[in-house]
Amino acid sequence: MLDDFGHRIRDIILSEMDLSRELSDEEICDLIGSVVSREARDRPMTIKDRAELERTIFNSLRKLDVLQELVDDRDVTEIMVNGPNDIFYEKAGRIQRFKGHFSSEEKLEDVIQQIVGRHNRVVNQASPIVDTRLSDGSRVNIVLNPISIGGSAVSIRKFPEHPMSMERLVEIEALSPEVARLLQILTQAKYNIFISGGTGSGKTTFLNALSQYIPDDERIITIEDSAELQLLGAKNIVRLETRNANTDGVTPITIRDLIRTALRMRPDRIIVGECRGAEALDMLQAIICTI
Repeated sequence: MLDDFGHRIRDIILSEMDLSRELSDEEICDLIGSVVSREARDRPMTIKDRAELERTIFNSLRKLDVLQELVDDRDVTEIMVNGPNDIFYEKAGRIQRFKGHFSSEEKLEDVIQQIVGRHNRVVNQASPIVDTRLSDGSRVNIVLNPISIGGSAVSIRKFPEHPMSMERLVEIEALSPEVARLLQILTQAKYNIFISGGTGSGKTTFLNALSQYIPDDERIITIEDSAELQLLGAKNIVRLETRNANTDGVTPITIRDLIRTALRMRPDRIIVGECRGAEALDMLQAIICTI
């Protein structure tokens, strides 16, 4: 989190940036280092403090500002932003308050637009709720102010760097070897399997693990609001993702649209990441068609 000195340095950097072209991360880092060296001559600063200042400024310009520290922490599984001043995170199963905060609601909204812009999503007052993802696959849900009364809300669900396997689930006693064997038989026999559970109960993690039982010569079509599945060992796979409408006249692509399209793509398996609306009828019809 930047103090007054840090904000002044950041403003100087913005004024000296060449906005006529796209600057690389290396060029931004060089500019930050140059400005900090020049402006901190009369300000005693340890090497550690200077490195922290430069990293924080870079995160505010190119990354997710104060959230980047949490995104980079592999042990953090959930990040919850309740307006610019209240940030919480889940680590080792415990929810804790984060020491940092955004400098303003406007800065939080800048970060939100940065997140949605990377995956061609739109969130604004006309469409204040959106699901998207980060570049590392983390799932993101956004609800803008004033729908979220205390300030824009951002929820980031992070996934492990290496997907959980069924062997690991058995090892930690999340399920028994007998149940794992039964699931293997059902999956390989192409039974229709529904996975349900509460928020954060591990539905996606379990589905990723279950996918290791799918024969590698089968064609898989995945359908999701925001792509987050990490299917183990899948080779012949097509990943489909919904699309929101936007102000440029782009038409929305819904789960229903994708299910109907998937049926024409010669699938051996159709995996729907989430089913919670009218698309349930299309999914049931798809099941009947494959029986």
